[in-house]
Order: sequence, then structure tokens, then C-alpha cells
Amino acid sequence: MAFKIILSDEARWQLKKLDNAAASQVLAKLEESKDDPTHFFRRLAGREEYKLRAGDYRVIANILLKEQTIFITSLGHRKNIYEKI
Repeated sequence: MAFKIILSDEARWQLKKLDNAAASQVLAKLEESKDDPTHFFRRLAGREEYKLRAGDYRVIANILLKEQTIFITSLGHRKNIYEKI
């Protein structure tokens, strides 16, 4: 069963700011990860959140296994995404 993806207001705003190619790349990677998020997401060191690599962009999320939900908290370019969390 596929996981449900929920975007926070901040993540939705950040996704809209991306150019079309980058946004498509991020959305395609998220769609791919819905069936088995533990295969695609990696836990951030010393934190509860997970990261997903999509080219030069990173998606920061909480994976709720019991609810089968991926809650996207933030996304952005790899050079500055970790400063925001």
C-alpha cells in the first residue's frame, strides 16, 4: 500500500518557487518513493527528520509509519536547505 504525501504550507510555498524542471524532478521522486519510503529517504544525523535526494534538491520530511504518511516539512537546494531546519 502506498504512503500518503502531505506538504506543509512552507513546503508548498517552496515548491511553487522552484522552476518547472526542478519541481517536476522533486515531484517525480516523491511519487517514486510512495511505495517504499524507507528505501529512498535517509535519516538526518542526530534528528528525527528524513531527507530525500532529488538531483540538487533535498526534501525534508517526517515519515509516520503507523499512519502510512510522509509529511514534507521543507524542501530546497542542497546548498542551503540544512540551514533552514
